[in-house]
Amino acid sequence: MVIKTELCAFSDYRIYPGNGMLFIRRDGRPVTLGSSKAKSLMEQRKKPSKLVWTQAWRRSNKKSLTETVLKKRSRKVTKVQRAVVGASIDDIKKKATENKAFRSSAMEAAKKELKEKKKAAAKDKKKSGSNQFVKGAHKAHKNMLRGKR
Repeated sequence: MVIKTELCAFSDYRIYPGNGMLFIRRDGRPVTLGSSKAKSLMEQRKKPSKLVWTQAWRRSNKKSLTETVLKKRSRKVTKVQRAVVGASIDDIKKKATENKAFRSSAMEAAKKELKEKKKAAAKDKKKSGSNQFVKGAHKAHKNMLRGKR
């Protein structure tokens, strides 16, 4: 057997047959109220969403059970590759696809080249560096540089 219930216009509680009251507004609209408490608060023009015991407050503060059952939607994270200051995206992708052997051989070649440059610089320094110092020229003492006291 199904019982026909109505909802209170103020609190949104169910009103079973034989309970509640029907209030007719000035504009002629009928309003069903579940209790004298709801009627009194409506006449005082109180907002149902500010009263903790009403369903309107529970809805506005997300306390109802139906909302907790809903699953939160999760956004899929999309990966975006950006260019770094020193390299473009294409360069970065090339390096990622290169295998380890290729990278190590390139590193060895770079090290060899650096060593050769250092050797060449050392040879140049030796040739030009031998004529820099003159015999008998000494470094001046720190007290001599200061001057008179």
